[in-house]
Amino acid sequence: MMVAGIGSRKGVTASDVRAAIETALEAHGFAMTALSALATSEIKRDEEAIFLAGRDLALPVIVVADEALHVVSADIISRSEVSQAHAGTPSVSEASALAAAGKGAKLLGPRTVLGAVTCAIALGGGTE
Repeated sequence: MMVAGIGSRKGVTASDVRAAIETALEAHGFAMTALSALATSEIKRDEEAIFLAGRDLALPVIVVADEALHVVSADIISRSEVSQAHAGTPSVSEASALAAAGKGAKLLGPRTVLGAVTCAIALGGGTE
């Protein structure tokens, strides 16, 4: 399972989200077709652009519970004080990707920042 974790500022567009996903995937040598799902945090539940991007890409959007973000936060690469203060995790995109990809998941690298959107790619560890 390959998951794109998404973080963003308020008011981004679905096009912004798709562009960040494409940029992150390209950085790791993958095409959009490799993705199994998008993921984000509870704090982003009302960010319509993330869900529109998921619909446009025919991918489910997994909303990760805050507790699950905290569990994987020690395994993230990027650290943002702003994200920590607002979302309770140093990287919404990295923590969301890891948590949604399941037990044993690994980030392919640090989050990609494209304008007001961050995207991190995680590969599932093969177990739930």
